[in-house]
Amino acid sequence: MTTATVLIADDSLVIRAVVKSELEEEGYRVVEAVDGLAAVQQCRHDPPDVVLLDIEMPGLDGYQVLSELKNDPELSDVPVVFLTSRGGMDDVVAGLRGGAHDYLRKPFESPELLARVAAATHVKHLQDQLRQRNADLDRLSRTDMLTGMYNRRHLEQELARLHNDSIRHAAPLSVLLLDLDRFKNVNDTYGHAAGDDVLQAFASRLSAELRAGDIAGRWGGEEFLVVLPRTDLTSSMAVSERIRSVATAEPITSAGVSIDITVSGGCALGPRDSPASLVQIADHCLYRAKEEGRNRVVFDPQG
Repeated sequence: MTTATVLIADDSLVIRAVVKSELEEEGYRVVEAVDGLAAVQQCRHDPPDVVLLDIEMPGLDGYQVLSELKNDPELSDVPVVFLTSRGGMDDVVAGLRGGAHDYLRKPFESPELLARVAAATHVKHLQDQLRQRNADLDRLSRTDMLTGMYNRRHLEQELARLHNDSIRHAAPLSVLLLDLDRFKNVNDTYGHAAGDDVLQAFASRLSAELRAGDIAGRWGGEEFLVVLPRTDLTSSMAVSERIRSVATAEPITSAGVSIDITVSGGCALGPRDSPASLVQIADHCLYRAKEEGRNRVVFDPQG
């Protein structure tokens, strides 16, 4: 039994009652609208899987309702089946050209009604599957598979967007580049599986310390980039030091072995000339942090 929702929009109480009875017997959830405006409002309040839409209705007619639905990104994929009592093909052709999925001529037989609704429901199901698959692919294209954080591709896109916002609104933008200290020793001493555990645990700790609006991900290898929008020097220093200290406060356990880690960081205040120059300066600061003994964050305040 299907649980799809069908909206029947028709100003005839008799038509609505007949259709509702037929569809509910097949397990559909049916909602009603008495005119075109009510149909649009109902769709926006509770998007259905299929719309059965009368052409001649008070207020907005079927064509106008169809246009409203097709121009709404949240509703444009909902299949619309036109209901018409006219004998000519003009109504049908106009509806199909406007984006309707199918049509039914009044009076209609129950098997035809059920068949056309089932076909429209199937189309909606396939569209939903495709949309979800595309969303999953988009998420995978932006995600580092080991840590579950954003990957470099997505970080670069977000940094470019936030850099433009920073310039447009004359707001500060800070970038923090973090590198796990002596990470090669972890792989050499405990194995690459342990190294992966360390990266995953560090990523989890880092994510837990982010504020709303911060963007972070794996920049490459054992490097992580954190973008801090609308964050001045004082705030970026506080956030960076908290991340450094909290993320490395406790050893990371892998296969029963406790592994102590520390992290060095470089933080640059922007927006600077470009996103690349901001990252480059943060990288220079990170290099200084390594030279000065590791386990620290070095700041460059010249935005």
